[in-house]
Amino acid sequence: MIRRDFLGLMGATLVGSLAQADELKHPDIWLRDDQKVVFESVIKKLEMVERTVGYANFNLISFDETLKIAKSFPKIGAFTPAEIAYIEEVFYTDPVIYGFYGKRTIENLTDTINEKDVIKIDGSGHYVYRGHSQELLERLMKDIGKTLILTSGVRSTMKQLSLHLEKIKSENGNITVASRSLVPPAYSYHSVGDFDVGKKGWGHQNFTANFARTEEFWNLQKLSYVSMRYTIGNGDGVRFEPWHVKIV
Repeated sequence: MIRRDFLGLMGATLVGSLAQADELKHPDIWLRDDQKVVFESVIKKLEMVERTVGYANFNLISFDETLKIAKSFPKIGAFTPAEIAYIEEVFYTDPVIYGFYGKRTIENLTDTINEKDVIKIDGSGHYVYRGHSQELLERLMKDIGKTLILTSGVRSTMKQLSLHLEKIKSENGNITVASRSLVPPAYSYHSVGDFDVGKKGWGHQNFTANFARTEEFWNLQKLSYVSMRYTIGNGDGVRFEPWHVKIV
């Protein structure tokens, strides 16, 4: 793989002009005032479900399982019709309105992950799909060394929903900005095989552009069998993610 393909369009001037053009075409969309109460309640219930089932299991949990667990635990409480309607709205809304152009990877909110199709990676709390994803991860770790770690693997609809809503919250309700870094739950390639890698001991820095300055990143660049999903200037409208390994 050549450096140009791996990094994408690195020119700052071009990136800036693309961003300006997209901002004009897609002005920021914010969480509406009438959504804020249900938005907060959905986030809280998802957090409580995750604490109940555990971090690793939450990566695989389905919509129906989430509803069942919430209803079974009084401390969580059943999802209300308004909360379910909001989840459905988030899932089925076309994110083109936010300037995100990626393909839909999950058709139905109720789709599930077959646990026989995934394998848990020791010490990570994450899963990858058996077959190509597992083989690629193992090959990467052999070629790069022990400093390369899996930072995120398979994500169910509910896991991606939780991350997406938390990102909206951290962006003070700006759905447009949030959707270009943590995509809506029906559009994550983590649901079909992609995974994230990072530098051991780097924590949150692994999910910033700083990862592109690490030795691990440059060693990844040298491997002809590796592709990045979201290069700078990518057609999906997503921020540069040097840590995101493309599978399909």
